[in-house]
Amino acid sequence: MSETRSIKQLLADWQTAVHNTPHLQPPTYNGTDVAIPMFTEKTSEVTPGSSFIARVRTGSDGHPWIGKAIELGATFILAQKSADALGLTIPENVVYWQVPDTAETLAWLSAAWYGFPSQQLIMIGVTGTNGKTSTVDLIRGILRAADCRTGMISTLKAMIGDHEEALELHVSTPEAPVVQRYLRQMVDAGMTHCILETTSHGLAQHRVTAVEFDIAVITNITHEHLDYHGSYEAYAQAKARLFRNVAGNDPTPHKPAAVTKTTILNLDDSSYERLAAIAAPRQLSYSLHNPAADLHVTDLVTDPSGSSFTLHLDGQALPVRSPLLGIFNVANILAAAGAGLALGIAPEIIQKGLQAVGQIHGRMHQIQRGQEFIVHVDFAHTPDGLEKAIQAARGILGQMGRNGRIITVFGSAGKRDPDKRRMMAEISTQLADLTVLTAEDPRTESLDEILAAMAAGCEAEGGVEGKTFWRIADRGQAIHFALHLARPEDFVLVCGKGHEQSMCFITTEYPWDDIHATEAALDAFLAHKPMPDLGLPTFDPNFKLAA
Repeated sequence: MSETRSIKQLLADWQTAVHNTPHLQPPTYNGTDVAIPMFTEKTSEVTPGSSFIARVRTGSDGHPWIGKAIELGATFILAQKSADALGLTIPENVVYWQVPDTAETLAWLSAAWYGFPSQQLIMIGVTGTNGKTSTVDLIRGILRAADCRTGMISTLKAMIGDHEEALELHVSTPEAPVVQRYLRQMVDAGMTHCILETTSHGLAQHRVTAVEFDIAVITNITHEHLDYHGSYEAYAQAKARLFRNVAGNDPTPHKPAAVTKTTILNLDDSSYERLAAIAAPRQLSYSLHNPAADLHVTDLVTDPSGSSFTLHLDGQALPVRSPLLGIFNVANILAAAGAGLALGIAPEIIQKGLQAVGQIHGRMHQIQRGQEFIVHVDFAHTPDGLEKAIQAARGILGQMGRNGRIITVFGSAGKRDPDKRRMMAEISTQLADLTVLTAEDPRTESLDEILAAMAAGCEAEGGVEGKTFWRIADRGQAIHFALHLARPEDFVLVCGKGHEQSMCFITTEYPWDDIHATEAALDAFLAHKPMPDLGLPTFDPNFKLAA
C-alpha cells in the first residue's frame, strides 16, 4: 500500500493553516482516526485499503462508483452525497465521510498531506485565455537571469529546476494532489520560486484552491470554455479567483523572501476594471499603448525574426529585442516583466531574462524544410488566439514586403464550446485568404458535424467551399493540401494543436505532433509525394489533391 496519513492529523494541520483566514475551515469529521493513503477517483486504481473520492464534474459523477470502490477494497470514502440518498449500505470497516464539496476538501487535504509546500515557495500564478504558457516561460527566463531557483508547471511541462517531467495529455493545471506533490518536490529540491499556469478549469475545480499565491498575472479574458462555465461571466469569475486568492491572503512566515502580494493587470483588456476592483496590497498594470500603465512600450517594431521595442518600467527605459513573433507576444513580455518588477528584480536583469527566451515550442513555431513560402505552427485554438495569429502572420508578410496570402489549417475540438466552431471559421474567412478545416480532438462527437458547423461559419462570411475553404478530415492530409495551395510569397498557418502530443478520437488518444506532422507534410510536398499515413483513423488512402 502507498504511504498513509492520519486523517485527524491532516485535519489538524488544515485547521492550523487556515486559522484567522477567510479560507475554508475543515468540515466536521466524526469518524475514527484512521491512516489513509492519498485519494483516488478512479476505481481502476482502487486496491484493498484505498481511499476513494467521489468527484462531481460536468458530465460525470463519481458517486455511482462508490459501491464498486468498496467491493474492490476501499475503506475510506469521501463523498458529498449521503449514503442513504445513494441507497448504499456501508460496511463496518469502511469510513464514509460526507462533505459539502469533495473537490475543495481534496484540495486542502492534499496540501496538508504534502505539508503546505506553497507556503515555502514564492508562488506566481498566471491565468488568461491566451498567452499563459508563453508568459510562464518568460517569467522563468527572468527568474533564471536573477539566479532564482525556480520550478514551473505549465501546459508544456513541469520543471523542477532543470529537471523536466511531462504532464498528462490535454491538461494545463493538474489535479490538486499532483499540484501539491510537485510543489513538495520543488521545496525538497531547494526551489525558492514556482510559476504555476492556472486555468479557469483549475480554478473552478479547486485544483489550486489550497495554493498560497503571492503574485497573480492576467494575460487576457476572451471567449473560451463557455461549454464548461456556461457564460462569459462565470468564466471571468473563475479567472478572478486567482486574484482574490492573492488579495485575501496574508503572507505566511515561511516564504523564502518577503514579497508584497501583487496583481499584474492588463490595462488594454476588458478584464482590467473587474480585476482592479479586487483590492490587492499592490497592483501593477501594463499596456501596449497607454503610458499611464506601470509598464508600457514605445518604439515597437515587429519583423519576421521577432520584436524590438523600448520597455518602460520603474522609471527606466530599456531596449529589448525578442525572437518571439507577433504583437500579442509583446503583451506577454509586459506581463512577465510586471511579475519581475513585483518580485523586486532589477530592471536590467528583467531585460536580460526576457531577451534570453527563445522560440517557445508550438507558439508561432517556424518550420523550414527548404520551401519558398512561410510555414508556422501555433497553438491558437480560440477565436481570439486565431485572430491574433493571423494578424501576426499578416504583419510578418508586410515586414518582408510580401503581398502573399494567408492559408490557415485548423479545427475545433469536440466536447468543448460549440460556438467556437462558427466563430473561428468566421474569423479565418474574414482575415485569412484560404481556409482548410480539419480535425482537432473530435472526441465522441461527429467530426463531420463539427466540420459542417465550421463550414457554415465560413459560408456566413461569404466563403465558397472548394474555392476559399475546404473540409479535409485527416489533419495530416489537410496540412499537405494547404502546402499545395501555397505560392512562393504565401504564409501557411497551422493552428490549434501547437505543442500537444496526441489527438483524441472517441476515447483513444492517438500520438500526434503538429510540428512533426507539418515537417512530414513539407518533406512529402517537396519530394512530390503523397502525405504519409501518420496513424490517425481519418487517413484516407484514396485522397486526391485536386480541389
